This record gives sequence, C-alpha cells and structure tokens, in this order.
Amino acid sequence: MNLGIEDLPAACDVLVVGAGPAGSAAALTLARAGLDVVLIDQHHFPRDKVCGDGLIPDAHNALRKLGVLDAVMAQAQAAGHVGCIGPRGGRIDVPGDLAVLPRKQLDDIVCRAAVAAGARMHAPVRFVAPIEAGAAPHAVVVGARVQHGNAIRELRARWLLLATGAVPQALLAAGMSQRHTPSGVALRGYVKNGAMVGRIRALEIVWHRALTPGYGWIFPCPDGVFNVGVGIADSHDQRREGAHDDGGLKKRELNLRQVLDDFQRVYAPARELMAGGTLLGAWKGAPLRCTLEGARYTRPGLLVVGEAAGSTYSFTGEGIGKALETGIHAAEAILRGRSAAGADAHAGVDATVRADYEARLHALKPRFALYQRANIVNRHPWLADLLIWRAQRSARLVRRMSGVLDETSNPGNLVSVKGMVRLFTE
Repeated sequence: MNLGIEDLPAACDVLVVGAGPAGSAAALTLARAGLDVVLIDQHHFPRDKVCGDGLIPDAHNALRKLGVLDAVMAQAQAAGHVGCIGPRGGRIDVPGDLAVLPRKQLDDIVCRAAVAAGARMHAPVRFVAPIEAGAAPHAVVVGARVQHGNAIRELRARWLLLATGAVPQALLAAGMSQRHTPSGVALRGYVKNGAMVGRIRALEIVWHRALTPGYGWIFPCPDGVFNVGVGIADSHDQRREGAHDDGGLKKRELNLRQVLDDFQRVYAPARELMAGGTLLGAWKGAPLRCTLEGARYTRPGLLVVGEAAGSTYSFTGEGIGKALETGIHAAEAILRGRSAAGADAHAGVDATVRADYEARLHALKPRFALYQRANIVNRHPWLADLLIWRAQRSARLVRRMSGVLDETSNPGNLVSVKGMVRLFTE
C-alpha cells in the first residue's frame, strides 16, 4: 500500500496530503467516483496517532457513509455509554452508539479502503510547498513539491487537499495559517490491565478541580487495553500583548504530566488501572485545533480539511467524526463542481467548488460555537456536579445529554442560564 516517492506520477486529478480520517475519507470518496487520486503521508502506514480513539455517533455515521463501519466495528471495542463523573464522585451514564479503536487501526482501515477504491498511497512522503501558477494575489495552486530524504518531486494536480492535522507547518507553507498556536493540548497512553476489563466498560470522562481547565478520560480498547489521558481544550486562550502573527494567543502555564498525576490522585479507577497495569509504549502529547478556526479554508486550487481546518470540538476534544465529515464535504464539493461544469471545464469550477465547500463548513460552525460555550464545564467543573446530580433525578435530562452525543440536542443549552433554570423545573 505504501508506494515510494520514486513511484509518484507526474500528475493527477486530486493530491491529498495526509492519510488520517479527513484525507482518507476525501480520497475514498473521490476515487470511488472515478477521479485519479494520489494520497501521501509523511509516515509509513500503519502508524500511531495521539488521540482518545473514541468513536461517537457522528463518526459512526461518517464511517457508514464511507462503507467501512462494519470493518471498523469488527476490530473496535463497542460501548453503550459515556460515563460522566463529577468532582464529588457523582456519575451518570449517557447512552449512545459508541466504540473505541486505536487510530493506528482506524486510519489504516479507511486508508486501505481508499486504496481499494483506486487511490494511490505514497508514504513516507512529506509535503514541502504548493506549486503555483500566476502571480499573487491571483496565484492558483496547481500541484505540490514533495520530499523523501534528499529526493524532491513535483506533482501537478487540479486540486490539492491539505489534511495535515494540528501541526501548522503545511498550513504555513501553503499560506493558509491564521494562527500558529493550537487551541488545546492532550496527553495519552495505552495501559494493559486485564483485571479492569468489565469494571470499565463505558467511555469515562472525569471533571475535577485538580484537572481544570480540562478533564481526564479512560476509554476501553479491545484486548484489555485502555486509552488513558488528559486534555486541556483551551490551552492557548490568553491574549499576548503585541502578538499578531499567531492570533495573539499564548500558552497557559500547564504541565500535562502533572495533570495526569493529579488524575490518578483524584480518580480511584485511574489509580488502580495504572498501578496494576502495564504501560504500552510511552506517554505521548499532541496539539488540538478546535472550533473550525485558525486556518483559511480555501484558496484557488486548494482546500483545507480535517483538524488542519480546526475540526475538533473544544468541549469534548472529539475530532474523528468531524474530520471524516470535512473530508467527505471537500470531496463532494469537488465532484459537484465537476458535474455541473463538465469534467474538462476547469475555469469557473474552482470558485464554485470553493464556495460549496466553505458553505458546508460554515453550516457546521454554529454547532462548534455551542460546544465552545459548553466548554465552560471544563473551566468550572462544579457545573458537572450540578448536571450529574440533576440527571440522576431526571430521565428527560439524560435524554437531552444523549442528544448531545448524537447531535440532536444543543450542548450549549445545558449550561446556559435558561438551561440551568430548566434543570430545576423539568
């Protein structure tokens, strides 16, 4: 599946940079429709990826649309609830269609499906810069220069899709970055502990004053392995005087290893899991790009998809589902533009595709804004105590919380003034 840089063609219809959920979803959708697609990644596949690995309903829906849900679920650990645990130890299990599968396996499944549909996967190959035709500000992206070792190749493409994740180097090289710093940070590890199988069956999320302004999680993977981690969704939210090149944000004074230690100290199951388990590999950290902010979505000949476009929810840190969605949206915008103008008509198609894709992302923005509002729970964990206490006495509230998972309820309403009033009137 991993062809080398020496096998790269001179041209293709679409070059997709990044073979994670967004890039592979786009490549699969485009290749299935008959386009000539080249997919590259800087890492040889399969590869590890720092993530919570949780698949909530939006991910299930996207994987189903791509036709790979059965393959994913055959390897995943299914779960029926998210366990929400407050600072005082209260707990409510919120039902939903959920699963956990390490990204090394998930991304490989979607990438292989793209290759089976006809996309050509080349790795390890690193994106260097776009190839442009014309002069600024009217330059059009017509391909990319890519590299492996000392070898550099040029590949021409009608469309370049950047699905390069939260690290901003590719965005900077392509002139698409509006903020160099991430929205948040996370630290995770895999712990194997067979004694905890059956004791931790839900996707557990823990809020506590010691973890503010973030949370801890334990997600059960297959084979007695657990994904354990801590996340800070607004790690770079403080204004830096006189800073303009990165959006004026600076990093909070945070030590994620200390937050992880505090997670074990305040949550007994995390402590037991670590004490009696075996850490598989090292703890790994990663940045997060949230709220569909921090990057330009398009320029002539280029679309930005997935976490590069900020497709992670700030409240929960969940990003797999929306990354898949943005990849599908980008592919569908390209296909719709080609269909409307004819496969050989390129002039005018660019503007149509860009407008279509940007409209699709803007349609998602209100939901991201609601999750940003709900992020107040991470900063004020006593709100989690209040919600859990009331949910233990209200089946209707549990249904609303479940609706947040499957995107039929507004997460921001749970913590609005009106929502707080409803907690005591329902």
